[in-house]
Amino acid sequence: MKKTQGSTKVSYEIDPFNRLIINDSNKQSSLSRFRQVLDGRFKIDEDNTLTYLIKAPTPQGTEIPHQVKLEGNWSLDKEHNLCISLNKLGRETLGDKLTLKGEIIDTSKNSLAFSLTTRTKENMQSIYILQLKGAWQADKNNRLTFRIQKEEGSCDFLTFKGAWEINKQHQIIYKYEKSQLITKKKAIHTLTFKGFWNIKDKGKLSYELDLLSGSVFCFKTSAAIFKEKYIKYELGIGLAKNQEARTITLCGKWKIQKDIGLVFEVEYENGNVRAITFGAEAKLTDKDSISFELKNDQNKNISAQLQLSRKILKGDGLSFLRFLKSKDESAVYVGAGLFW
Repeated sequence: MKKTQGSTKVSYEIDPFNRLIINDSNKQSSLSRFRQVLDGRFKIDEDNTLTYLIKAPTPQGTEIPHQVKLEGNWSLDKEHNLCISLNKLGRETLGDKLTLKGEIIDTSKNSLAFSLTTRTKENMQSIYILQLKGAWQADKNNRLTFRIQKEEGSCDFLTFKGAWEINKQHQIIYKYEKSQLITKKKAIHTLTFKGFWNIKDKGKLSYELDLLSGSVFCFKTSAAIFKEKYIKYELGIGLAKNQEARTITLCGKWKIQKDIGLVFEVEYENGNVRAITFGAEAKLTDKDSISFELKNDQNKNISAQLQLSRKILKGDGLSFLRFLKSKDESAVYVGAGLFW
């Protein structure tokens, strides 16, 4: 970051230990007046604005405050470091970029936590946490993004450009490789997003972290298969030139429940079971099964079909089967508000 003060030009950099460096040089000379490492720590406020809090006193005669506010646009680099491209602020050129080298350590429903390692002038090493607030979403290429809301109402997006997958607990996980700051050894980092799957629209598959804050990954899909023990979707992740294909398989159990409809129960971490709810047009077939034309909770068609064997129906399912047999219509709607 460069700013002009009278005849002095001040610029900021970050050293290998995430400390702010000040460069102060006379505009009339190419010689540097001084280059000073400022002992301190970064902080992010409620509006996601970055500030550097200076601990050690600055050289006599310099006009450096106790804290430096650094405003700009947030991003991630290819190493998954946190970057900020500083605003112009009256300068003649753009392009100043500060890179905070560290690790993403938590991806909660509406925040992202980033750990920084620093070193004091006494050569003491310490770690502290920066937390950005916002919402998790998917971009048009099905990549994971974190939307950062800023003070003036604008947004920045941190884009995770690698491909994600799901684990055995049906959670989204994202893996990336980077070199450790001190040892330089490469390590694999895994981020786990704890949410629940939902299907509400044709050609889309959603993973809900927190509906209130808008933290929902809504993925565009192509083929979908609905079977007795699983739901399977095909989708692509990334740009067209290097898009990675993914098959998302949700294993579970189908049930019919009064006042709710057709549900597919999925088991998550620690045995936690959550249901995906559907409406459906149901009719008997001549193959000892029931055929369902699936709809969402707004009774809109999602272009998906399902056939369930009569043998797997229990409880409310058997009651519905008797109800279906008693009707002369070719199809009966199953969903909220239907009694049998």
